[in-house]
Amino acid sequence: MPLFPMFADLRGREVLVVGGGEVAARKIEALLRAGARVQVHARELDGTVAAWLREGRLHRREGAFDPAWLDETWLLVAATDDRAFNRLLAAEAGRRRRLVNVVDDVELSTFQVPSVVERGRVQVAISSGGAAPMLARRLRERLEALLAPSLGELAGLFARHREAIRARLPDLAQRRRWFDRVLDGEVPALLEAGHVAAAERAFAEALARAGEVPRAGAVWLLGVGHGDPDALTLRALRALNQADALLAEPDVAESVLRLARRDATRLPHLAGDDALAETLARHALGGQRVVHLRADDLRGERCRRLRAALAARGVACEAVG
Repeated sequence: MPLFPMFADLRGREVLVVGGGEVAARKIEALLRAGARVQVHARELDGTVAAWLREGRLHRREGAFDPAWLDETWLLVAATDDRAFNRLLAAEAGRRRRLVNVVDDVELSTFQVPSVVERGRVQVAISSGGAAPMLARRLRERLEALLAPSLGELAGLFARHREAIRARLPDLAQRRRWFDRVLDGEVPALLEAGHVAAAERAFAEALARAGEVPRAGAVWLLGVGHGDPDALTLRALRALNQADALLAEPDVAESVLRLARRDATRLPHLAGDDALAETLARHALGGQRVVHLRADDLRGERCRRLRAALAARGVACEAVG
């Protein structure tokens, strides 16, 4: 089931949780961390939930469930073991166009809560669309081991200097290059080693030299072979993630194109080698990094002619296999 991935800002917004057991407690804890105003309706409360209630961190809805409560809420979480009641809750939420998560019931839910890896401001969400929650948990475990604890501090550096970065680098393409330079440089390594002050200094120096980042573009020829995304090399994936624009041959699979940056411009395919070379050169000379995806052999005659045509126009071109 295809789902639309999103992160919700729930600060100060009311969320109703129906259920007060251990599962509900986990949902409530995440909602409280997000700054939501949590309302709980349950006959009995888990010890942790009861403690939060005493501390004034959440409020309790007493009496029988009243569908009118949903008029004041942004989201509904149903965490009861009564499927008939859960179905009623989902129906009432649907009537009011409120999103509802029914725990462990994909069919009744209109939103799902993913497995999450957190590093300060950085959140990575993993979902199997309800098909295999244990797979999502296993992926989370791998990412927990892979992602450095200092990622949150790195994100904080960028956040604190956001306005200064925009002022120094108003051009989006140049700003992207600067970000790549910082992320590939010494700042992340210094933070990971615990040298926060040194990382701050290196970041400040990189920002002071931001105007030195070249705006020159380039063309990368990317061979995708038979179109299997799993067969792409790390260099190919890196090129797709750094692309400002994509120009794909008609026989390149959509599954490969989906691996590229979401905000990369997709250029229309043009028949004729001259028109192709002219289009690639125009965007590269305008400062963009253009990835041209092809299913044929990058060592073939057509690619040799294309590289020669780009060189004649003064454009740097690199083949990425």
